[in-house]
Amino acid sequence: MKLLETDIKNKVLNSMMVILDENREDLIVANKKDLEAFKKEDQAMYDRLIVNSKKIDGMIQAIKEVEAQEDPVNQVISNNVLENGLKIVNKTAPFGTIMIIYESRPDVTVEASVLAFKANSKILLKGGKEAIHSNTVLVNFWHKALKENNLPIDYVQLLNMDRVATQKFLKNPTEKLDLIVPRGGEKLIAFVKEHAKCPVLISGRGNNFLYVDENADWQMSLKVILNAKMDKISACNALDKILINRKIKNYNEKLHELQRVLSDNNIDILVDEKINEVLINETLIQEDAIWYEEFLSMKCCIGEVETPKEAIRKINKYSGGHSASIITSNDKTALDFMQQVDSAAVYQNASTRFTDGGKMGVGAELAISTDKLHHRGPLGLKQLVTNKYYMFGDGQIRE
Repeated sequence: MKLLETDIKNKVLNSMMVILDENREDLIVANKKDLEAFKKEDQAMYDRLIVNSKKIDGMIQAIKEVEAQEDPVNQVISNNVLENGLKIVNKTAPFGTIMIIYESRPDVTVEASVLAFKANSKILLKGGKEAIHSNTVLVNFWHKALKENNLPIDYVQLLNMDRVATQKFLKNPTEKLDLIVPRGGEKLIAFVKEHAKCPVLISGRGNNFLYVDENADWQMSLKVILNAKMDKISACNALDKILINRKIKNYNEKLHELQRVLSDNNIDILVDEKINEVLINETLIQEDAIWYEEFLSMKCCIGEVETPKEAIRKINKYSGGHSASIITSNDKTALDFMQQVDSAAVYQNASTRFTDGGKMGVGAELAISTDKLHHRGPLGLKQLVTNKYYMFGDGQIRE
C-alpha cells in the first residue's frame, strides 16, 4: 500500500471527530435499535453494546489520542553498514489489511479503525449482528471523513456476514488478508484459527487470578479484590479467581470477612474443598472446569494455597494468560511471582483492571493480546506495524 503522509492521516482523524460530535443523535438512535432487538440473557454483552453521550466522548478522546501519537510507520528500528559498504536499514511497515472479529462493542469499530488507518492499513470490521445498526452508522461516518479528504472509503470496511459466510471468507478471502484479530471466547478463536489462511493474533479470555500472600496487607487486599471484580464485570481484565495463602495471620477470620464483603456486594461465591471447611455455606466447586472459566458476571471462586509456588502453578494451569496480581509486602516474593506467572500483565498490590491500553499509557488498543507473537498485551498504535529491511548497495555481491 502507498504510504500516506502523517498530515493527511491526521486530517481524516480530525474530520471523524467532528462528524462524531455533530451526529451524536444519529448514532444513539441507531444504537437504540440494537438495544431493543437484543435479548438480555447476556448482561455483559448488553453492557458493552450501549452507546450514550459519555461513550461517544470516549470514542472522540480515543481518536484524539491516536492523532497526537507519533506516526508508527517508516520509523527506523536499526541502521547498520557492513564492511563491504552495504547499508541495511530496518524500518517499521504497515501490515496491509487487518481483519478484526468482535462482538457487541461499537467503540471497537472506532478504535480499531483509527489505529489501523494511522498505521497505514486497511481494516475489515466483522462486528456482531447485535451491533449492526450502530456499526453501520459509525462506518458511514468513517467513509464521510475519508471522502472529505479525497481518500478511498475502502480503508474502513464493514463485513455483514453470518457464520457460514465468515468461514467461506476466511478460507477464500476476496482480498489478501495480512492479519486477523479475533476478540472473543475460545470458540471464536478456535473457529478463526481453523479456517484462516493468514497470521492470527489472539485476544484471548481473561479469567484473571489474584493471590493473597501470607505477607499481604489484608485491607489492601479487600480493596483491590472489590475493584478488580466489580469495577466493570464485562471487562476482560476483571477478576474471577482469588487464591488465599492459608498461612496468613487470622486465616479463618479473614476468610469470613472476605465472604461478608463479597456477599454484601451481591457477588456469588464458589469455593474449593479447603475453603469450604471454613465457609461451610458457600457453593462447593464440583468440577475442575470451573477454574478455566471466564465469568463476566458477579461471581468468583476462592481457593486455598499453601505457598506462592502453588499459586503460580494453579494460575499457569487455569488462567487465560491475561492478567494476574499478587498482594504482598514481600518484594522478593512478588518478583518471583511476577517472573514466573505466564500472563501478559502481572501486578504487585494493584487491581487487574489496569490492563488497558489507555491506563497503561499505550492509548487506544485494537485488543489485549494473550499471544506471544508478534506482541503481547495491549495492541496499540506502535504495535500495529510489522517491519521491512531496506538494503542500499553499489554493486555488492556475496562471495
